[in-house]
Amino acid sequence: MKTLICPTCGCSLVRLGVIEKNIATRKYKNKKYSFCCDGCAVVFDSNPETLLNETENLVVCPSCLAEKPIDQTVTLSHNGETVYFCKCPYCMTVFKENADYYLKRLSGEVEYSGVFSDGHGCCS
Repeated sequence: MKTLICPTCGCSLVRLGVIEKNIATRKYKNKKYSFCCDGCAVVFDSNPETLLNETENLVVCPSCLAEKPIDQTVTLSHNGETVYFCKCPYCMTVFKENADYYLKRLSGEVEYSGVFSDGHGCCS
């Protein structure tokens, strides 16, 4: 499952708690990209190909929301879909207890204020 990842810094927008109305966006080669902040969008403008190559294989663990290169993950099949996890066994265990919640949170359907919920984050 994919989730929004800033193509400049590689951060999960869900993990940061960046809500849709605050997402900076850019179009590049007829595709829309979402960024955690305007600063990352500006950096992207100067070198999009390099940044896209650096972040193209990142996935986000649905349990802890850690960003990982896909080749450094473990997988679980859930309802016919491959779900990628960091290698922490606890993450897969908690996912199995409430998979729908974690998948909805990962896709942005569940409100999550993010790791910087006190308003003092790098992207707030």
